[in-house]
Amino acid sequence: MPKKNFIPPIKWGIIGCGAVTEVKSGPAYQQTPHFKLQGVMSRNMDKAADYAKRHGVAKVYAKAQDLIEAPEIDAVYIATPPDTHKFYALKVADAGKPCCIEKPMAPTYADSLEIYKRFSAKELPLFVAYYRRSLPRFLKIKEWLDEKKIGSVRQLCWQFSRPPKEVDLEKSYNWRTDALIAPGGYFDDLASHGLNLFAYLLGEMEEVQGTSLNQQGLYTAKDAVAACWKHKSGVLGNASWNFGAYAREDKVTIMGSDGSIEFSVFKEQELILETHEGVIRKFIENPHHVQQYHVDNIRAHLLENREHPSLGRSGLHTSWIMDRILGQGRV
Repeated sequence: MPKKNFIPPIKWGIIGCGAVTEVKSGPAYQQTPHFKLQGVMSRNMDKAADYAKRHGVAKVYAKAQDLIEAPEIDAVYIATPPDTHKFYALKVADAGKPCCIEKPMAPTYADSLEIYKRFSAKELPLFVAYYRRSLPRFLKIKEWLDEKKIGSVRQLCWQFSRPPKEVDLEKSYNWRTDALIAPGGYFDDLASHGLNLFAYLLGEMEEVQGTSLNQQGLYTAKDAVAACWKHKSGVLGNASWNFGAYAREDKVTIMGSDGSIEFSVFKEQELILETHEGVIRKFIENPHHVQQYHVDNIRAHLLENREHPSLGRSGLHTSWIMDRILGQGRV
C-alpha cells in the first residue's frame, strides 16, 4: 500500500497519445473523481497538441523527461510501445511519482523485474493496465468461483485464433509484430490480458511450459503459440493462440467438479454457468471507457487505502509467465 499521503486532485500526465488513450483510457483519467489529466507528451508534438485540444488537456510536453519532472504532474501513465516501458518507468520512479504502465509491463521478465524493484525500493505505487481485473463481467466469474458454483476447479482451457490482418498480409510495418519491440507479436499484446486474468481468478502459476514459432513469415515476431501450466492451487491450464487461422475464436472454459464456466476474454458475450441445476446465461456490458473501473481503483488505492487488483507484482508475474511460454531472451 502507498506510504505517501496524496492530496486531491491528483494531476496525471500521459506519455504517448496512441489509440489506447483516445477512448479506452485517457478519458477515464479525466472523468474519475479527484483525478485530473493535466498534461500529455508524444514524440510527435503536433499529435500531442491535437490530442490536448480535442480532450481539453492543459499542458503539452515535447520531452518525456519534462513531463515526468514537471511540478504540476503528480503521477504518470505510460502508454507507449512496450520496448520503451522500462526506460520511462525508471525515470518516473527516480522522480518519486506513482505510475501506471500499459500492458505488458515490459517485453521481458528481466526488464519487468527491474521496474518492479525500483518502485518497491522507493515504496511508490506501481499499477499495470490489466484492467480486466476491475471489470464487472470478470468479477462475476470470480464471484462464481469463490462461491464454489462449479465445485472444485480442475482445468482451464483457452482457444484463441484469428485471420491475419490486412496490414500483416501487406507486410507493412507494425510495431506490434516487430520482434525487437514485441517478441511474441500479437501474443504479447493480447495473450497477456488473458494470462493475467487467469492468475487473478485461479491464483498464481508455478509451472509454465510453451512452444512458439512463426508459421506465416509475414513479420519477425511469433504468430503461433501453445502453452500449458499449473496454478499453485493445483488447477491445470492450457491454451493456444494462432494469428493466421481461418476463423476467429475466443473461448475460455473453466471446468470444475460440479460444472463449468464459459466466457470470452475479448468479446462482449454472455457468461455461461452450467451446473447440475441447469444453465445460467448472464450478459454484463463493459463501460464505454473500458479502463474506467481500473482507473477508479487507482483512485481508491491512492486516496482510500484500498489495494488495487493490478499492481506491479501481478504485472511482474504475468511477464514471468510470458517468458516461460516464449523462452528466456525471446528474440
